[in-house]
Amino acid sequence: MSSAWLIDTETLAQNLGREDLIIIDVRGEAAYSSHIPGAINSTWHAFSDPEAVAKGVLDPDISRLEQKVRALGIKNSSDIVVYSNPFDNWGDEGRMFWMLQYLGHSSVKVLDGGWVKWTAESRPYEHQPVRLSPGDFQASPKPEMMIVKDDLKKLVKRPHPETVLLDARSVEEYAGKEIDGLPRAGHIPSARNIPWNGFLNHDGTVKDLDAIRDIFLDNGLQSEQEVVTYCLGGVRSAWLYFVLRLAGYEKVKNYPGSWWEWSRDFAAPAAKDVKLLHKVSAPPQGKAS
Repeated sequence: MSSAWLIDTETLAQNLGREDLIIIDVRGEAAYSSHIPGAINSTWHAFSDPEAVAKGVLDPDISRLEQKVRALGIKNSSDIVVYSNPFDNWGDEGRMFWMLQYLGHSSVKVLDGGWVKWTAESRPYEHQPVRLSPGDFQASPKPEMMIVKDDLKKLVKRPHPETVLLDARSVEEYAGKEIDGLPRAGHIPSARNIPWNGFLNHDGTVKDLDAIRDIFLDNGLQSEQEVVTYCLGGVRSAWLYFVLRLAGYEKVKNYPGSWWEWSRDFAAPAAKDVKLLHKVSAPPQGKAS
């Protein structure tokens, strides 16, 4: 599939070596030991707020973010393609896509099928790490693409039919499964649960857009509504942000602090769904032998 924000493997292969093309491999360093020719390596962790306990909070220092983006070789005129292994991460390519869009870059695409499809098609790869000369990227942040905790707290304290909250985590996490390292389990009140990992085909490519729109419509989302996405650390929710934008939703915000930050603030309300938790946690009933 090709769109404004997706690029297929064949098109990328034809463009390898183009001077204004920046390919970002967002997998870990070990996986990057084999990568698409010319791809640099960077992960979302490098752009987190060093002062925050919650890992997903984006560094609020825009000039520091700008310097880190420049260090990757990025210019405002660059065409950026982001990829990962779609089946072996948390939607990291969506997080890099969202962050670069938030910082005002106008040409960012995700490789449809990522490393999975690239290797399945026996396309070229290389092993040597790539370092590019610094770029001159100038950030112009788009605040309408992000929501912070205090603003979200105000939102959920009132009726908000114009805004839908989407929880991108698993059904178990949403329902209230206890997780080590988190002070509270559950979800943000009024949020609907659409797990982030339901949008891919078997080859790692994104599902047909009509099928994706049906998923959102079945969950009561209207295209004119504002949508706020969150998860545990703002990564799976950034992938959901990407999918929503693909499907034509214009007003989408990611909450990067997500449940990691929210659950630590006891003034931030939380809800559980005990019936749902019991249903998804109960062992399957086998026939008596």
